[in-house]
Amino acid sequence: MLDRLEKLLEWGGTRRDVALLSVSGFALLLSMLDIEPLPFGVAWIAIVLCGVPIVLEAVLGLAAAWDIKADVLVSIALVASVIIGEDFAAAEIAFIMQLGALLENLTVAKARAGIEKLVHLTPATARKVDGFREEVIPAEQVCAGDVLRVLPGETVPADGVILSGHTSINQAVMTGEPLPVDKEAGDEVSSGTVNQFGAFDMKASRAGEDSSIQRMVRLVQSADAGKAGIVSLADRWATWIVVIALASAGLAWLVTGELIRSVTILVVFCPCALVLATPTAIMAAIGNATRHGFLVREGDALERLASVSHLTFDKTGTLTHGTPRVAAVRSFLPDLPEQVLYRYAACAELRSEHPLGKAVVRCYRKGETRELPQPEQFRMIPGRGVQAVLDGRELMAGNLELFRENGLEVPGEVRRAAEQYQREGCTVIFLGMDRKAAGFIALSDTLREDAVSTIREVAETGVVPVLLTGDHGNAAAHVAGQLGIERVYADCLPEDKFNWIDAFQKERNRVCMIGDGINDAPALKTSHAGIAMGGIGSDIAVDAADIVLVSDDIRELPHLLRLARRMMRTIKCNLTFSMALNFIAIMLAVGGILNPVAGALVHNAGSVVVIVNSVFLLKWGRKKSMAPHGAGETAP
Repeated sequence: MLDRLEKLLEWGGTRRDVALLSVSGFALLLSMLDIEPLPFGVAWIAIVLCGVPIVLEAVLGLAAAWDIKADVLVSIALVASVIIGEDFAAAEIAFIMQLGALLENLTVAKARAGIEKLVHLTPATARKVDGFREEVIPAEQVCAGDVLRVLPGETVPADGVILSGHTSINQAVMTGEPLPVDKEAGDEVSSGTVNQFGAFDMKASRAGEDSSIQRMVRLVQSADAGKAGIVSLADRWATWIVVIALASAGLAWLVTGELIRSVTILVVFCPCALVLATPTAIMAAIGNATRHGFLVREGDALERLASVSHLTFDKTGTLTHGTPRVAAVRSFLPDLPEQVLYRYAACAELRSEHPLGKAVVRCYRKGETRELPQPEQFRMIPGRGVQAVLDGRELMAGNLELFRENGLEVPGEVRRAAEQYQREGCTVIFLGMDRKAAGFIALSDTLREDAVSTIREVAETGVVPVLLTGDHGNAAAHVAGQLGIERVYADCLPEDKFNWIDAFQKERNRVCMIGDGINDAPALKTSHAGIAMGGIGSDIAVDAADIVLVSDDIRELPHLLRLARRMMRTIKCNLTFSMALNFIAIMLAVGGILNPVAGALVHNAGSVVVIVNSVFLLKWGRKKSMAPHGAGETAP
């Protein structure tokens, strides 16, 4: 019986609530204007459409789990008002309470499918090698010790070690690194990462539920279960409100003998303005955030964001652009200008399938209008680099192993210069011409133009910026130095980010995480508030976050932090006002100055004041945020 009643109350969802409120509001207006076109009072339309669901919800909560919410007091006041013939008061109370419930429901996030998308990253099949026989089997049947073959473009089905072959692995799913990593025999690979090119055989060490990708799924699930939704202050205090209201009404009846005075006390005790205080401010702040490029997915996300003490940044794609770019070209041959060397390198990489080779070509073409000539000969060597012939000149581009295997010596001067760039987090492609080491190209992930000013403004709000990245220590330290971030944690796998934030929050710190990659999903989930980069971020990171930065304009982050704090101040003002109004109205009701209808109108006026105060948040800070670039906003 209770299950059927619960399903009935949930039927129609938000559309039903909007329709019922629209009809009830029109009926209330007619009743207020004393227009009665029906054979019964039109206020009864609002009582039935808005009041009956409230009473049923209260009965359901009491019967199922003795759950006393604000609905209990509202139901008592509704029934009492109807009994003494104050239909308009009952209708007005029911309408205001349902309006508050609708606004609160609209701020609650919809069900998300991020975990399902994360599960889908695990490949459905694997190529098991047994001697000379290759068999395609379901991925869940892979066991530790199995020999597997992974072809170009395929996802690695299990954690393991490469037995033979050279390849390049995109590890962004696990580390967030923008640059692929070359792998060969003896190197470890993780499930969920993508084989860029070059087939290889591997021996599985962890598969199924023990694999890296499945551990990340469990982290996201556990973090999601521990994050509480918004709870209105009226419901938190509901038990005390109900007890005090009933005791006051009963005492007034005993002392005065006037039932109408007791009913008035119940009416003015109804927490209408209190119910509206939080959701109206949240919705107005969400509207403000939307104008600044944020999509707020969780109803209480801004409430949680207002209390954070640390803002944890992922590096790649968040503070940087997330794509490799040519940072430097160095020539060590006196008669070979660097621009000419750059052109030869781009020609050599023109047919390359390696992401770094493609980056060299893309970056060269951005600065040149002339079309690159096709090499006369081309050879790609997986895990090493490329060899080509152009205009009769033999070209070579790759790593030191490529040069060593071809008998070319790289001078110490070139090595030392390359090591300097590598210490700054760059990836280096060594270049050779006509059997001589000619120089190198350094590629890196470049900082966003507004990153430095954003970090500075975040620190000015009193929030401590932290860099938490899967990139190696050199790259992380170099970027942190440029940005002025003192706390840096590098070489972090998804589990490391999750564990760091979880441990830090257990020490009563509040952490906000901002990231863009799949590897950031567990950290986004477990953080007190999670922000995802919407433009370049993965769908899974977006689904795991509470707030999405749609435009990827990180300049707006300081405004969001200040807006969240301003919203909380508005909520506190609303709550203080509504409780003060309730107290005054109760005193007037006890003295017999207010009747039920007047009490309902006082509540209506209080609700209007709360809504108007919240509306000011819609445009708060807008003029300040449009100040010249770098000027930022003044603290409220």
